[in-house]
Amino acid sequence: MSGRAQLMWDEAVTGYDFGPGHPMDPVRLALTMRLVEAYGLDRGPLEVVAAAAAGDSTLRLVHRADYLDAVRRASADPASADISYGLGTVDDPAFAGMHEASALIAGQSVGAAEAVWGGAALHAVNFAGGLHHAMPGGAAGFCVYNDAALAIARLLELGARRVAYVDVDVHHGDGVQAAFWDDPRVLTISLHEHPRTLFPGTGWPTETGGAGAEGSAVNVALPAGTGDAGWLRAFHAVVPELLGAFRPDVIVSQHGADTHFDDPLAHLAVSVDAQRAVAMSCHELAHEHAAGRWVALGGGGYAVVDVVPRSWTHLTAIAAGRPIDPGTPVPEAWRHEVFRRTRQLAPQRMTDGREPHWRDFADGGYDPADRLDQAVLATRRAVFPAHGLLP
Repeated sequence: MSGRAQLMWDEAVTGYDFGPGHPMDPVRLALTMRLVEAYGLDRGPLEVVAAAAAGDSTLRLVHRADYLDAVRRASADPASADISYGLGTVDDPAFAGMHEASALIAGQSVGAAEAVWGGAALHAVNFAGGLHHAMPGGAAGFCVYNDAALAIARLLELGARRVAYVDVDVHHGDGVQAAFWDDPRVLTISLHEHPRTLFPGTGWPTETGGAGAEGSAVNVALPAGTGDAGWLRAFHAVVPELLGAFRPDVIVSQHGADTHFDDPLAHLAVSVDAQRAVAMSCHELAHEHAAGRWVALGGGGYAVVDVVPRSWTHLTAIAAGRPIDPGTPVPEAWRHEVFRRTRQLAPQRMTDGREPHWRDFADGGYDPADRLDQAVLATRRAVFPAHGLLP
């Protein structure tokens, strides 16, 4: 079952725009929403809701006041951006209206958290969110405000005792981990490409949480080139057991689509079909361990036509209780819209033609010569004992 579902959407989130040529092209958000609409997901099973932008009192749950001031200054005058706050860099160039657009995206994730905790929705999706690199005092990795951390902080403020964060973006969820490093109420799990080969260079299995919160940070550092079978094997070897031991009140998941084999900024080889499978698993795990309470966010993803819209439309459909069969043809009207906006040809179907499968870590045994298995075992050895689990 799925239950009541909300999609957080305000067209103005496409104003989060670092400019021509930047990988974080806001067309990926607009095309995703148009594909959601093309499948009729916004008519019936899903309530589309626009939340207000996050105000200062909310933003300060994670971010420092001096950083908020710096973002506002750069937003009003991009030429004044202070690089000491990570603003005005190649990754995070300042743009007019940056504060407003960033606060609006944060507001959608906080609104999703409030809806799920308050019972207005069982599942809530903000695919414009998942900006997981922003730190309390600085922008990083295309991220200005850390909406994922803000959503978690609001859940704690509202009374959640334990929140689990599951991040399957190709990049380490470093900003969320940093925000809750010393907080045993938050379990952060990140599956990402190995820090030796990809930004931000963190997310080693030995990063396990601060004093008094040992085992609350979980990192699976995947070898470059990992495909569907290894990615799914790693997810299922780590995430379900930890969620079962942690017993979260809510699951917040981040579904960066940049694990895909077509993504230009990373080196994993995952298909849309495997991304859909993990979204299905997160939905099932929310029902199994968190009474169904699930906040699902977007994240990275820079194959803005071929991958991102399909991946996040699958995510939205799963949350709505109307999963789309992978073999379904992509609506012709949407393909015309893609060409009109980008002059690129759109994919024909909601699948990459893969049938994801994996060997279960418990049943299939550990192969000491397999780098994927080495990564999984390093994580299990580092954190499982802190949760009373055998590695």
